[in-house]
Amino acid sequence: MQTPPSTRPQCPHFSSGPCAKRPGWTLGALQDACLARNHRSPRAHAKLTDAIARTRQLLGIPDEHRLAIVPGSNTGAFELALWSLLGARGVDVLAWESFGHGWASDVLDELRLDDVRVFEAPYGRLPELTRVDTDRDVVLVWNGTTSGVRVPDASWIKDDRQGLVLCDATSAVFAMGIPWNQLDAVTFSWQKALGGEGQHGMLVLSSRAVKRLESFRPPWPTPKVFRLTKRGALEEALFRGSTINTPSLLCVEDYLDALQWADQVGGLPGLVERTQTNFTVLERWVAETPWLAFLAEDPAARSPTSVCLKVIDPWFENLNPEAQRAFIAEICAYLEQEGVAYDIQSYREAPPGLRVWCGCTVEAGDLTALTGWLDYAFQRVKSAKVDKT
Repeated sequence: MQTPPSTRPQCPHFSSGPCAKRPGWTLGALQDACLARNHRSPRAHAKLTDAIARTRQLLGIPDEHRLAIVPGSNTGAFELALWSLLGARGVDVLAWESFGHGWASDVLDELRLDDVRVFEAPYGRLPELTRVDTDRDVVLVWNGTTSGVRVPDASWIKDDRQGLVLCDATSAVFAMGIPWNQLDAVTFSWQKALGGEGQHGMLVLSSRAVKRLESFRPPWPTPKVFRLTKRGALEEALFRGSTINTPSLLCVEDYLDALQWADQVGGLPGLVERTQTNFTVLERWVAETPWLAFLAEDPAARSPTSVCLKVIDPWFENLNPEAQRAFIAEICAYLEQEGVAYDIQSYREAPPGLRVWCGCTVEAGDLTALTGWLDYAFQRVKSAKVDKT
């Protein structure tokens, strides 16, 4: 059997969330954190407003859109959007991976809306987007973190739509262009793409979404952490750094550090370029590797961040699903034991396979080193299994 590769990744953090910290990060980056202060104190509030302003500038979010820091990471932010905005008209939900299916379940089983259409597709594919009616409200995930499938463009969303488009854009923001004018409620987190710490989400609202908030009140009770209006008007203070609940100012400092690094590498174009360079490393390797392939079938819809891979080796395909998961788990455990790669097993609800984060905080050289170890680990574990039979 071949010997292990001589080169290891300098950073083994290829998890799809939380993602790798920016290159060169140390705890020293947080020394200016506004700790043990009330988050409404002038210094702490200034940091929160700075985080909002710098996010807007980096991402090119239109001036008329509102941007707020909200609790609960991306999940909390998107739940807030669902519970606050839906109910005024019929809803079309797109579901082709676990999070999309989760949002569909929330709309159907928790909000219990009657006029709901769910457009589904199996892992690795997209639903037929042209069937979606944007005169209804639309709920979708832009980048399927658990399937490696993303929406390639927004051409199917009408400019003169009557409905709102609610978009879970985590693992897409900071890594690819987002069509802000075609989306009305967009959510993401700090822990995806820029490697920030968890528990804080961000919510972007178009003027159309604000109009809905001020003109329509859902029939269900609204939890305090979801309330965006006061006496029928938007609570503007929430979008100026006065958060709904107490944020972690240590996490805020970490996010500000990540935003500063993003500016240093060329802003959003630099982040997108780094991501695409990383994805190209895996794309070239997959093209030359006979034992695996992309889970995403359409190249135009392949995510360059959460890259999901399926094993196509005939021996592996003859295993039952339980044995396949055990095989993948053994590969991942070996790579973690060797300090080569952490947390790259496919999502628990996705088909058995691998998931490698290729976002901007990962270095291309580390991905190149990883590919050699993946080849070695696959052959090592397979040989051991075959020898036992």
